[in-house]
Amino acid sequence: MTTPAATPADDTDDLAQLAKGGRTNTLGFAIRLIARIPFLVIATRLYGAEALGRFASALVLIEIIALVCSLGEKRGLAQRLSEGAGEDRGAETNLVYDGILLALAYSAVAACVLLVFPEPMFPNGMNSQWDIWLVATIPAFAVTEILLAAQAYRFDIATTVRARAVIEPWTISIAAGVFFILPATRESGLALAYIASIFAGLVTALWPFLRSYGLPRAWTPRPALMARMSARAFPLVGADAIERGTRLLDIFILGLFAPPQAVGIYFAAQQIASLPQKLKTSFEPILSPVITKNLRIGNMEAIAAQVRQVGFWIIAVQLGVALICGIPGEAVMGLWGPDYVAGTGALALLLAAEVVASMAVVSESVLVYIARKRNLAISVGIIALQAGLTIALIEAAGRFGLGKGYEAAGAAGALMVALAVSSLAKALLLKRLLRAPVSNWRWALVYAAAPAVVVGYAFTWLPEWIELLVGVPAILATYALVVWRRGFDEGDKVLFRKQVVPDPATDLP
Repeated sequence: MTTPAATPADDTDDLAQLAKGGRTNTLGFAIRLIARIPFLVIATRLYGAEALGRFASALVLIEIIALVCSLGEKRGLAQRLSEGAGEDRGAETNLVYDGILLALAYSAVAACVLLVFPEPMFPNGMNSQWDIWLVATIPAFAVTEILLAAQAYRFDIATTVRARAVIEPWTISIAAGVFFILPATRESGLALAYIASIFAGLVTALWPFLRSYGLPRAWTPRPALMARMSARAFPLVGADAIERGTRLLDIFILGLFAPPQAVGIYFAAQQIASLPQKLKTSFEPILSPVITKNLRIGNMEAIAAQVRQVGFWIIAVQLGVALICGIPGEAVMGLWGPDYVAGTGALALLLAAEVVASMAVVSESVLVYIARKRNLAISVGIIALQAGLTIALIEAAGRFGLGKGYEAAGAAGALMVALAVSSLAKALLLKRLLRAPVSNWRWALVYAAAPAVVVGYAFTWLPEWIELLVGVPAILATYALVVWRRGFDEGDKVLFRKQVVPDPATDLP
């Protein structure tokens, strides 16, 4: 029995879903950018670089373990639902609850282990005894990932935007300010604010999930099935943990080899530079259902086209963000205080790293389904490369007495090199497997960036408040105008149109 080939209408509908999700994520990205600023101001100005550095070091292990405990369901759930449930909504609901139960079991074990052996979380010490309760966020974070993946399978991306771009960042900002005002919680304010934000995100994701999927029906835990789920999830878990680990390994190594002030400066730069990374990873839940559908019918050319399309959308927006944050880098870092200006070099390198990483993340969205073990092997090699480069560059900065700003820049440079190698390796592998081009690069990006750099450089000669209030919009407007005219074709411009598929009721000949 042959599988029916995809029709042009199917591909157009896929593009419509990708464009709709892309618009929602771009809006969510802008909201996240605005919401992140109050927390950074509070954390840097009120708590200081040393407290922020200790907090950042603790988050490394928490976020990695929480991601592992989610069992790769951000992408794996779409495949399980696509293969096993079909049109049966009750079966879909039970499959999601299987994942939730398994994630809670792993999270409980991990949290208990860290409660008994907390030292790896705090290489530079603790800000207060309340910091240990960061372990409570592990199950909450893991379950939230699964709930959001389940909603994304039904193309509900708005819930992800609400949880990750509105509720979580605003909760941590407000809570950090409140806890600092209260004398009893001042030292533990950053940790308590983070805990509050993760549980607020969980509640935000849980409500629409219950409305969409409801409670399980005739469901009982199945140990044999869960064991198979764990085994099958291993390559996905490894890929997710390593992908996230590349953004956290540098902080962990800095915590071991540099003072907490250097970690705090690097963390502040990373919070700005990681915004583009949040944009591209938020596309993964949109891509997963579309990719798994086309894999089921064997439409490899459509998958390659979707990778190219989404990859270009992501790199175009990422490059714009890198320009508006990187060109006035000293003014941006100066917002957090004079001590943080030393992180300007790290900020520039981190922004460049996110641009070169875009191809790796989009390629991995497909490789985790068709070449899990090879993708995992590449990821392991990349994180080993990053670790070696990071230690070498930090040690070199310390040996030559270059200061904490150069130590942070060394960690960022190592990340950029590692992610560039990852993008090249994964794109070449995917191109060979799909037998179709997958590159997201277009020379129009250079044509758009060049005048934006000239405009931005001119504003660096003016006072910083003019550079930020007038220069940043000028850089963005210049870049956006050129990339729209020279880079976006008709297929790309559907990202900005609400109606992608013609409506026969209104679009008559």
